[in-house]
Order: sequence, then C-alpha cells, then structure tokens
Amino acid sequence: MNKKTHCPYRQTKNLQDALTSGKMRVAFLLGAGCPVSIRMKDGNYCSSDDAIGTSSLIPDIDGLTQYVKTEIEKSTEFKGSFAEIWTRLGGDDPNRKITIEDILSHIRTLQDVIREGTIGGLNEHSLSKLDAEICNITTDKVKTDLPAEENAYHHLAAWIRDGQHAHAVEIFTPNYDLLLEQGLEAKKIPYFDGFVGSKQAFFDLATMEADKTGSLPERWARLWKLHGSVNWWRVATDAGNKEFDVVRGEKPANPVQQMIYPSHLKYDQSRRMPYLAMLDRFRSFLGRGQVVLVVCGYSFLDQHLNEVILHGLRSNPSAICFGLLFSKRSDYPEALKRAKQHHNLSILAKDGAIVGRQEADWSIEEQPSSSPFHGVSVTNSEFQLGDFKKLGEFLSLQLSFRSYGEGESDAK
Repeated sequence: MNKKTHCPYRQTKNLQDALTSGKMRVAFLLGAGCPVSIRMKDGNYCSSDDAIGTSSLIPDIDGLTQYVKTEIEKSTEFKGSFAEIWTRLGGDDPNRKITIEDILSHIRTLQDVIREGTIGGLNEHSLSKLDAEICNITTDKVKTDLPAEENAYHHLAAWIRDGQHAHAVEIFTPNYDLLLEQGLEAKKIPYFDGFVGSKQAFFDLATMEADKTGSLPERWARLWKLHGSVNWWRVATDAGNKEFDVVRGEKPANPVQQMIYPSHLKYDQSRRMPYLAMLDRFRSFLGRGQVVLVVCGYSFLDQHLNEVILHGLRSNPSAICFGLLFSKRSDYPEALKRAKQHHNLSILAKDGAIVGRQEADWSIEEQPSSSPFHGVSVTNSEFQLGDFKKLGEFLSLQLSFRSYGEGESDAK
C-alpha cells in the first residue's frame, strides 16, 4: 500500500487559482514572522537567501520580548517593577514562554483591580509608568523604515495594485509596526485603516460599518491592525480626563496611553472600541460569501485570533484558508490540530501539509516540466511559501505570468 503524499505544485496551483478567481474576496493575515523575512546586513537590505551574518529588520515576538527585558533591566527606575511582573508570570520557569504581550496584559489587569491599593509593591501609578516604558521601548525597536529596495511588502502592494481583483483586498495583522503602510504608500495604493484625518486621524467606526456594504472604492486596500499600532494613541477629550478618543499619528502632547496590544480583558469602551471593531471586521470577512484567507508569518498561537478564524471556517463552508508555515509542521502543533478538524483549513509547511484534514509529506514526483509560478514554491523538496519573502516573489510572478497569458498549468 502506497504511503499517502501531497503534491506541493498542486497546492501551489490551488493557491494561485484562489487568488486569481474573479469571484472570491481575498484577504491576508500577516503575523510577526513577516518582518523577520526582511534580512539586513551592516544596515543594508540583503536580498540573498543566505541568512548567515544577517539580522531581521524587526525581531519576532520572542526576540522583541528579550530586547524589552534587556533594556528594562538597565533602568534603575523600572528594573524592580519589571522583575515583580516577570516573577508573577513565572518567567524564570524554563517551561514557560512569556511574551511582551503577556507582560502588558498582566500589567493592565493589575491596573484594573489594584485601584488605590498595592500588589507586590506595585501601585496604579508605577504600573502605568511601566506600561508606558515598555511601549516606548517596543516602539523604538519596531518603528523602523522599510528598505527602499524591492522586497515582499512591495511585491504584495504591487499585486494589490496591478492584479485583477473583483473586490477590495483586505490585510489583517497583529503587528504593531508600520511596514505594511510604508509598502502600500511606496506603490501609491490608497487604503482605509479605520481612521480618517491627517495630523491626528480619528477612529471612524461609522465608515468601517458602512464599508461592509461597499461604500468605499474597491481599488482601495483595507488594512486592519488587530493588536493596535505604534502610532495609535488614547487621548482625553475633556479637562477631567473622563472621556477619551483614539487617534492615529505622531505622539500627541498629552497621551493617556499608547494603543499597543489589547489584553482581551475588561476595558472601558474607548479602550476596547478599535480592537473590537478590527476583530469584528475579521469575523465579517470570513462569515459571508466566497472568501480566501492567506496566512503567513503566524503560528496559530493566539487563541483569540484562532477563534475568529475557525468560527468563520465552520460557519461559512465557502470560506477557505491557506496557512503557510515557515518551518516543519511539527513546530506548529496548534495549527496541525485545527487543520485536522476543519476541511477548509489547509496547512502548508516546509516538510508536508494537511489538506482536507489529511496529513502527509510532500512528494515531488509530479514536478511539472516548467511553469513561471512554480519555481518559487519548492526547493530541495521543501515548500517555501511560508517565508514571506518567497510569498512576495510568488505574488510578483503571478503578475508577470498574467502579462503574457496563463495557458494551462503543468501541475498534475
């Protein structure tokens, strides 16, 4: 009995067909692994696939957490407070993996319950200052310029601009950085992100709601930042600091809080609204009609986002999701478990895939003789589209392929 395998070229063709269909609405979920694919060497962009001697433009969540921890521990003012939070979370336990988001969530939980008291020597004021310092350090690290050289962010933007899309392309991301904005603007692509204005753009829920019925031009991209952004700020709108707005732009004179990462816990309405509206937009996209969601740079470890994705796939049989994973599939147990429960969630990893709930290794026996969109996907029997750089090249090749006629695929 032959061992079951999946054909990477066939799955690449399935992805291409879904992205170029005139009927389907298309969205991308781009996680923290995407900026890691932008490699830098001696301060310059490195286009080579050889990662030796290079560093990522922005670290992943583990790298960012370690960077913040190192910087905080240099501070006499914040070192003790941070150590208390770290200990309370079990950060010294080698079996626990604490992230910057866990830390911010815990700080904000304590702020909600501590009121006029103290916990472990921490009071509301010290917690608020620690929250702000962590956000400042995070911002300094992730608020970086996208290299001017053509890279995956530019390729994605060009594909949005030049591809034949029946519906507006939507991008969802939990990342706080501004790389997507820079990529879209470099290619002169208009986009709507929930805010309207210039110096201090204000959050406009009414326009977000109206856009669900197609009130904005289809050629505008939609950019939804699910965990906030380094340029979102909560500001008071009255002298008594009892009412607030959320604005986007440069740091205001007297911000109440930088809007990085929602803790998914109890917040007053002004703090929750942007996050809830972004998640609602994600649910709305997945919940209706023929849709395809392409996931890259995301490890399926955020249970709140997973809940939205999986509920959408269960409730809408016309929805499909391609989860493109950077490494071998054993590194993503949560993704594998979910894909085995949902027939319309395909997990495509470096060493194999789960398609139609069936897990199998890749087989390259069906390699086509030639095709302009296949070469980027598989090298040395490894599927590569989980690398955002390779996904960008794949999207770029689609435009080149379309320019001289698609013809018939060689995939079998």
